[in-house]
Amino acid sequence: MTAVLDGDGRIRCAWADFTGERWATADSVLYRDYHDQEWGRPLRGARELFERVTLEAFQSGLSWLIILRKRDNFRRAFADFDAAKVARFGDDDVERLMADAGIVRNRAKIEATIANARAVDALDVDLSELLWSFAPAPRPRPHAMSDVPAVTPESTAMAKDLKRRGFKFVGPTTAYALMQATGMVDDHLESCWVPSVARSV
Repeated sequence: MTAVLDGDGRIRCAWADFTGERWATADSVLYRDYHDQEWGRPLRGARELFERVTLEAFQSGLSWLIILRKRDNFRRAFADFDAAKVARFGDDDVERLMADAGIVRNRAKIEATIANARAVDALDVDLSELLWSFAPAPRPRPHAMSDVPAVTPESTAMAKDLKRRGFKFVGPTTAYALMQATGMVDDHLESCWVPSVARSV
């Protein structure tokens, strides 16, 4: 599958298909805007990338739309992704989060987020610099979804290094999804309307 022509006359990546009845729904607008304005756009900053690491981990096994719907709740629940604050969360906070219907209530992922915040707090390098150090050289956009990998040598290396530093729930597949979402790679299809953005590595 390549790209699709959506209801607004723009060609988008097939995973962001909003044709037909789906076009008018609130969920379709949320998903479309994420595809158009965020996914694949270069993102830097320790807080911003800690948020994305966290959300990608929570998304594992779920639809990304579920995470988008709950994104504001995640920000509220996890101190706007201030890693230094989340690093101080204790058992009472875990129980508070487990009772919070506004987020995904998965104990392992909640505990992993706190562990990851502590790992961020202990870094000897800025999180943004660390993650972007694994970004591959720019490459042409893929022609079809079948050309998009799930794992790359760079994502495998990122996951290995993060694990060594105490991070949890960030395997090679999740690391590659993070790379896609934050513009470390540009996996918008070549026919997608979203313009390429130059980035520095």
